[in-house]
Amino acid sequence: MDYNDIKELDEKYYLSTFGSRLPVSFEYGEGCSLYDTQGKEYIDFVAGIAVNTLGYNHPALGKAIVEQVEKLLHCSNLFYIESQAQLAKLLVENSCGDRIFVCNSGAEANEGAIKLARKYFYSKHLYRYEIITTLNSFHGRTMATLAATGQEKYQKPFEPMPTGFIHVPFNDIEAIEKAITYKTCAIMIEPIQGEGGIIPATAQYMQALRKLCDDKGLLLIFDEVQTGIGRTGKLFGYEHYGVEPDIFTLAKGLGGGIPIGAFVAKDFVASAIEPGDHGTTFGGNPLACTAALTVLSTILDKNFLEDVKTLGHYFQDRLIEVKEKFPFVREVRGKGLMLGMELEDRIPGKDIVLDMLDKGFIINCAGKNTLRFVPPLIIEKKDIDKLVENLEVCLAKESHNA
Repeated sequence: MDYNDIKELDEKYYLSTFGSRLPVSFEYGEGCSLYDTQGKEYIDFVAGIAVNTLGYNHPALGKAIVEQVEKLLHCSNLFYIESQAQLAKLLVENSCGDRIFVCNSGAEANEGAIKLARKYFYSKHLYRYEIITTLNSFHGRTMATLAATGQEKYQKPFEPMPTGFIHVPFNDIEAIEKAITYKTCAIMIEPIQGEGGIIPATAQYMQALRKLCDDKGLLLIFDEVQTGIGRTGKLFGYEHYGVEPDIFTLAKGLGGGIPIGAFVAKDFVASAIEPGDHGTTFGGNPLACTAALTVLSTILDKNFLEDVKTLGHYFQDRLIEVKEKFPFVREVRGKGLMLGMELEDRIPGKDIVLDMLDKGFIINCAGKNTLRFVPPLIIEKKDIDKLVENLEVCLAKESHNA
């Protein structure tokens, strides 16, 4: 089908959740590039929103998926599943956690973490159920994770929200201290706010959170849906801060494009879950776990993460060079290959996204007005250089128009 036929079908039959999509439809991908229905190449700096960790048509991932498809796609969690058990072992051996649960998405992973935190205190016969999260956060689109999200624009159309969530400013430890009551059970934080505009937590803040939770007997939950699986140059975002969460969640990059999510917990918390407390039909199926095993094994091999870290520094330095040329660029921030460039409000970030798309580069806008760069972790310097060259042209155009 050509682009116009696809667009016509979409607008006639698909729920108008995404409004006017970007004007392109992709047919296939290779490496870090996508190709549309006309054969035009686009270098991808969004990676399905931090999902396609190994890019497109990665030989190891493709081979593993095809082999698994030919054997078994799905079987119930009533039975032992080899790749699920292997994935659990690999995640536990390379993290601070002791037990994992595999589901289908980041929202489900965060729902599971919320349930686990509440069940932990219920098992102790304590009426503590409130979770403190932060303003500008994003934790998912289910009702509970929407209530946890600290952005009114997402919540307003669906009120009343489920109770049990308190929102305070990000990177403000005093605000959290003031929000704690006898009902508080946990604090839930993104190490880097992704949808909020690529805003990293400070090391001082994260370390203070850990001490506060220890002092008050609270659980510390890290939402690593976007920061996990090598995105920041370390396997997990929490590793940058010298602290360990009691529970952390994963999704996005874990399956390299196959839907999967997980929450990981320390034994003392995980032991609160009993048979029947939680479950899933599709979560942890052989196909998804095989994909995740392949992605995780690839990332843990040799110098992969060191290369992500090096490329992240290089990319950030190149973006800082751009900032120095254009005064309306407020800030460049992030870690590894999770970077953001915040623009002044008078410069429409969405227009730059469209201009870059026309030039063959995929980026997007997060937060209020921040260009977000979350490419496949196999991106190369030459791709970064091409992006920067074209980004400067687009910014110069907007500078003249402003």
